[in-house]
Amino acid sequence: MKKLLIAAGTGFLGQVLVNHFKNKFDEIVILTRGKSQTIDGIKYVNWNARTFTGWEKELENATILINLAGKSVDCRYTKKNKKEILWSRIESTKILNKAVLKCQNPPKHWLNSSTATIYRFSLDKQMDETDGEIGNDFSINVALSWEKAFFKTETSNTLKTALRTSIVLGKNGGAFIPLKTLTKIGFGGKQGNGNQFVSWIHKDDFANAVDFIIEREISGIVNVVSPEPIRNIDFMQKLRKAVGFPFGIPLNKFFLEIGSFLIRTETELVLKSRNVIPRRLLENGFEFKFGEIDDALKDLVK
Repeated sequence: MKKLLIAAGTGFLGQVLVNHFKNKFDEIVILTRGKSQTIDGIKYVNWNARTFTGWEKELENATILINLAGKSVDCRYTKKNKKEILWSRIESTKILNKAVLKCQNPPKHWLNSSTATIYRFSLDKQMDETDGEIGNDFSINVALSWEKAFFKTETSNTLKTALRTSIVLGKNGGAFIPLKTLTKIGFGGKQGNGNQFVSWIHKDDFANAVDFIIEREISGIVNVVSPEPIRNIDFMQKLRKAVGFPFGIPLNKFFLEIGSFLIRTETELVLKSRNVIPRRLLENGFEFKFGEIDDALKDLVK
């Protein structure tokens, strides 16, 4: 019996993975803050991501554990939200470490979310897992603390992989929906000066990469990003072309600050230059279905 357990698997990425793996595992269990129930053969089990309440028994005999838990960074960075962003990641990772150690037959492989934002703002250098340079700001320090909480506890019978994932583009959730909406109403111009790099990955390649990492038993740090970061100005131009809108009003930093305040988010999400490449995936022979942004956008808008 092959069993997949996804912690915090009810969101966009969780559903991408469920759809990909539903015919590859005999049992799929989702840890959720919602009620315990079974829907379409998927078992949902309530947890609070902080303490043992019975959910930990589900890790017994699991083949794969994937942890996606963490408060969304798509919010204003108030003192309260910053605390929740950090501790939702740290506490869930720590309690899962404890749960894995309690198991007589623990998961064979644990893949934990991380973020490509861990690397410094870069216009000049592509960041890979070997030579990538770590920066120093709130988001980066959250990522560092997250990975430290993950790897600090040794789990000798469970492989560990941290997924440094970029923006995942999909039709049914994530960042692509608001970007497409903005573009269709005429605000699909460059954001800021437009020189910042966007690291991205199509949802199908995200799921395929996770599958590949599991199949090849790749542990440690893995950048889950497309092989071609693209400048924001070019990304928006290609998005306008894909949706068939003839022009896009650019949004400078001043207007982005106002807009971000109104919709309760932060400009960092679009202004930071994430120039990240998937060295380990490529070295291990992973083949991208949507390695170029034109192909990805064509698929997503059809």
